[in-house]
Amino acid sequence: MRGSYRLRQLYNTNHRSLHNEPINKRLQNTRKTTTPSKKTLNGRHDAKNKKSPISDSEIVKWNMSITAHMRNCQCESALRVFNSMPRRSSVSYNAMISGYLSNDKFDLAREVFEKTPNRDLVTWNLMLSGFVRNGNLGAARTLFDQMPERDVVSWNAMLSGYAQNGYVDEARKIFDRMPDKNVISWNGILAAYVQNGRIEEARNLFESKTDWEVVSWNCLMGGYVKRKRLVDARYLFDRMPIRDEISWNTLITGYTQNGELLEARRLFDESPTRDVFTWTAMLSGYVQNGMLDEARRFFNEMPEKNEVSWNAMIAGYVQCKRMDVARELFEAMPYRNISSWNTMITGYAQGGDISQARNLFDRMPRRDGISWAAIIAGYAQIGQGEEALQLFVNMKRDGERLNRSSFTCSLRACADVAALELGKQLHGQLVKAGYETGCYVGNALLAMYCKCGDIDEAYDVFEDIAEKDVVSWNTMIAGYARHGFGKEALRVFESMKTVGINPDDVTMVGVLSACSHTGLVDKGTQYFYSMDRDYGITANSKHYTCMIDLLGRAGRLDEAQNLMRNMPFEPDAATWGAVLGASRIHGNTELGEKAAQMIFEMEPDNAGMYVLLSNLYAASGRWGDVSKMRLKMRDSGVKKVPGYSWLEVQNMIHTFSVGDPFHPDKEKIYAFLEELDLKMKLDGYVSSTKLVLHDVEEEEKEHMLKYHSEKLAVAFGILSIPAGRPIRVMKNLRMCEDCHNAIKHISKIEGRLIILRDSHRFHHFSGGSCSCGDYW
Repeated sequence: MRGSYRLRQLYNTNHRSLHNEPINKRLQNTRKTTTPSKKTLNGRHDAKNKKSPISDSEIVKWNMSITAHMRNCQCESALRVFNSMPRRSSVSYNAMISGYLSNDKFDLAREVFEKTPNRDLVTWNLMLSGFVRNGNLGAARTLFDQMPERDVVSWNAMLSGYAQNGYVDEARKIFDRMPDKNVISWNGILAAYVQNGRIEEARNLFESKTDWEVVSWNCLMGGYVKRKRLVDARYLFDRMPIRDEISWNTLITGYTQNGELLEARRLFDESPTRDVFTWTAMLSGYVQNGMLDEARRFFNEMPEKNEVSWNAMIAGYVQCKRMDVARELFEAMPYRNISSWNTMITGYAQGGDISQARNLFDRMPRRDGISWAAIIAGYAQIGQGEEALQLFVNMKRDGERLNRSSFTCSLRACADVAALELGKQLHGQLVKAGYETGCYVGNALLAMYCKCGDIDEAYDVFEDIAEKDVVSWNTMIAGYARHGFGKEALRVFESMKTVGINPDDVTMVGVLSACSHTGLVDKGTQYFYSMDRDYGITANSKHYTCMIDLLGRAGRLDEAQNLMRNMPFEPDAATWGAVLGASRIHGNTELGEKAAQMIFEMEPDNAGMYVLLSNLYAASGRWGDVSKMRLKMRDSGVKKVPGYSWLEVQNMIHTFSVGDPFHPDKEKIYAFLEELDLKMKLDGYVSSTKLVLHDVEEEEKEHMLKYHSEKLAVAFGILSIPAGRPIRVMKNLRMCEDCHNAIKHISKIEGRLIILRDSHRFHHFSGGSCSCGDYW
């Protein structure tokens, strides 16, 4: 009783909060007696000045109290007890070090270690394990070499550190030097080989001794299964002197993951005991192999189900687009984890049902990075980029750690709405997070810069991707092609082949598009006919469409028609669209009408083709046919997609429509356009009134052309964006010929670089000319 009273008395003594003091004060601020006394380094009082010595049993109680506080994450309380102790043992210091390490307070543990007066082997091993767990192998090795003595725990700690970080050879050197090895040592080096894919070395090690435990057999068998070496896994399984449930589950999982369901089911039936994991392994196999009905029967028979079982069944229905059944199961689940919610949200988002996805997202009790990435991707996929970006901002506010998926989805949204400034901010965060050079995020970053109009920055990102895959090369080739830099696209293509990356069908679409956008007819023809011979790529409809577009733009309409007639498949709407576009450029009304008729039969709601044909009629002065087209659109219920343009200024998206009366700066914009119009006419600009789809006076046609959305956006950009910075404008439809001509003059008059992305390509206007060379 006396000891307990003393413990409570000392514990309740008022002390300053030691976590707010330097560490040397924390460890020396012990309870002072009323009579001054001399202290040793560890705070002990001279025995002759004490009225009653502290017994070892009391020290034990204090140590137990420290440990209890640490286990309950009460580090300050543990420190107060430690600081109150009139005498401490090595166990006291070890309890503090161990407690800080278990509460992820590595720096505090290290400070206590450095102040420990008499370190024993446990003290050294605790700190060694702390360095290993903290990933600081250099410091761990230094400490290991300084240890006055080592035991098998010390050696195992170093072996584990090297193994877990992939330094298998260093782990083996430690293993070979060990004076004594125990089961943990042997299993540690075996696991190091298995986990790092060095399966043959694992096998040789395993065969070097016979008294392995069942966990070791399971480890090697799991390595075989992971590498799809089922014959080796089965041979090992058959040799096992003792099998546990993990042994059976590992092999059953291996068979199911490789589609060998009959053998998996045979093992399942032979298994002497089956737990929920055995049943779930078999269920997952049915789901992964598309046997959904069999999976459901199996699911209904399961004597016990866990969250994984429910989630596997729900995921199967989601993958088969049977969201109604997935939702029934989801609602019937007795307990849901975050994976359950994420699976459903992803299913709805990928299926385009963003309202249901958002409803579930808002109801979630807890979200993780996957939840945010799924909903952001859902909005980006349906073209609601601004909402996707707002969610990304909300994600950061909620303190959720940004992962690769959320970065990638947000970069895609930036690309869709051309939010370059926000994309650059994301780029900065990517660099801080260490994701920049990886292919997965690097490719998304590359695509963002390409689509936002900064092709130079895109190429810098491309160069920084450490290990480029075929997607990296394809994105860069397509980016240059869409920007009209055909020669640069072909240079990248040749470099791709030089480094040994084989082009695929997507590569060749980019290459042929580059030739089409820049009029490289002979080069494009050469690439088209060498695809099968040089790369084993069979031309598909996209390749033929690129070639027909290439020939048609060059005015070689007869060759384009011959190529289309000789296609191994029927032309689709995109192919006829290329013919119609070429007919409009070269004024071939008869061929244009034929192409339009074919498109109307395939895609009766394609408003863009009605407009193209109307443009062709208007350019020929056939106003009656223009009116007929308008009536046909009305009778068919086809509505012309309204054109609009937008640009980003100071992280805000400004959108304009033709003759826009709503922008707050409209008066300034219109006044500036009037000034520009006078300057452009002095510079030789003439309105392309033939493009107006109305039979009205020339003056009225000029007025109708003057306030197209892209002109309004360019004018606002000049007024709002400082000189020396490019003006980047995006348009949802193809830019008209008059705007193209006008913006060339504006770029010269204002001395500005104007980059405009329409539905077809990029145009870089500078000094009165365009990067497309008027070949578009």
